[in-house]
Amino acid sequence: MRQEQNNIFANIDWLLVLIFTILVGFGWVNIYSASKTVDATALLSFSTKYGKQLIFIGLTIPLIVGILFFNGKYYEKYSSIFYIISLISLLLLFPFGKEINGAKSWFNFGVLGLQPSEFVKAFTALAVAKLLSDRQYNFKLIKNQIKAFIIIFTPAFLIILQPDAGSAVIYLAFFFVLQREGLTQNYIIIGIVVIVLFIFTILFGTSLVLGTLLLFISLFTFYLFYKEGKRFLRFNWHKILGLYTVATLFILGTGFAYNNIFKQHQRDRFEVLLGLKTDNQGVGYNSYQSELTISSGKITGKGFLKGDLTQGDFVPEQHTDYIFSVIGEEWGFLGSSIVILLFMCLMYRIIYLAETHTNKFGRIYGYGVASLLFFHVVVNVGMVIGLLPTVGIPLPFFSYGGSSLWGFTILLFIFIRLDAHKNYDW
Repeated sequence: MRQEQNNIFANIDWLLVLIFTILVGFGWVNIYSASKTVDATALLSFSTKYGKQLIFIGLTIPLIVGILFFNGKYYEKYSSIFYIISLISLLLLFPFGKEINGAKSWFNFGVLGLQPSEFVKAFTALAVAKLLSDRQYNFKLIKNQIKAFIIIFTPAFLIILQPDAGSAVIYLAFFFVLQREGLTQNYIIIGIVVIVLFIFTILFGTSLVLGTLLLFISLFTFYLFYKEGKRFLRFNWHKILGLYTVATLFILGTGFAYNNIFKQHQRDRFEVLLGLKTDNQGVGYNSYQSELTISSGKITGKGFLKGDLTQGDFVPEQHTDYIFSVIGEEWGFLGSSIVILLFMCLMYRIIYLAETHTNKFGRIYGYGVASLLFFHVVVNVGMVIGLLPTVGIPLPFFSYGGSSLWGFTILLFIFIRLDAHKNYDW
């Protein structure tokens, strides 16, 4: 191994930097287009969203230089400290945070607001990479798997308490990382079963789903008893009883939570998504208008600043969560496809580079970056085109906001720094 050079830009993967620059630049163009009134004199002014976003983009330059200034060993050595500090920032929201739309997710600094949850993702990815790359860590042991779950879901739990369920859902992306590092398929199967049972309980009601599932378990048990005899029940009765108990508690708990804990607007969103009711003027208004806006762009789009639905401000929150609808209307299917392809190239490049790392920490962190980006893109685009419920998740590098932009910049450029450092002494 060689000693690292003093040049902080040495061995930087410029393809990643190029894709990042294109995404950020095109994101700003669409934020500019989503503004009802355009004033060229306000390009560097806090009086407009596009002006503020341009300032946020400018501030990423010193942020990137600061990230590249430290070598890869720094991020591995202090990953636990970064993680703890990020958890403290979430805890401080409860006494000092500003409540916006019913959630205490922001620190208010005059004209600037910061959302800690956007930064915590990067530091959680560092903490997961640190844990799983430890030479003494055996991921096959249940107790060690639990350690990983605690690191992942502690910030998610604190974010849920704000409450901000959308940002908390993102932490499921780390299951892709754990899967790469040897997590058993059983967790994925259990997760799929949980999601299916949740949806079925909403669609068909607690009694019908519970009765059907218990009948299925009973028939399957009788089949195994018929096939293997009394020996099967003698050694597996406790597993069968446990399965009955867990299934019953989960379905009853889902029904109770949905009817008594979920707020009405949350139930409405699920019911609109699942086709149980139509509400294009109420809770389904955002998604309905977003779908209309995207479909109106057709193949080639209406052109820059020519989206009448965008300019007419028909889609609420179009600068942030629904920014993809601007792309769909003004740039059409072709423009939307190019954006998706750019994200795919970004994620593929990260995974490709991660697999070339001889240092396990860098590889695991790389998978964390790719997984978080993938989850954000899929959930945001799925939400905007009506395939998923509205959960308030930004589109990376596109959605308006300094916290989102800086959070994803930190996430990506820490990996770029680790990748540049991979051929030197650790």
